[in-house]
Amino acid sequence: MNAQEMAPAVDPEQGLPLPTADMSGDDLFRLGMMYSTGQSGCPIDRVSAHMIFNLAAMKGSIEARVYRREMSQEMEQDEIAEAQKAARRWIDAGVVSLAA
Repeated sequence: MNAQEMAPAVDPEQGLPLPTADMSGDDLFRLGMMYSTGQSGCPIDRVSAHMIFNLAAMKGSIEARVYRREMSQEMEQDEIAEAQKAARRWIDAGVVSLAA
C-alpha cells in the first residue's frame, strides 16, 4: 500500500483530513495526533483529537487510550461530551466501522 492509499479522506471545504471506514486503530491514532499537535496543516483541536482518539481506541489502539485519557485531563466536561457525541455521529453514519 502506498502513502496516498494510507492517507485519510480530506474535507473538500476545509481541506482537513477526516476519519474513514477503512482506517485502522493505528491510522486513526496518527490522525488524532495530527489534530492534537497541529501537524500536517490541521488546527490544534482538542475536541476533534479526543473524538478521533476515541474511535482509534474502539478499534484497538492502546496508544489512543492513553492520549485520550491525557487529553481528558486538560478538557472541560462539555468539550469531552461534545467529542463523545461527535464520535457517536461518525459511528452512526457508518463512516467509521468498529468491526475488526
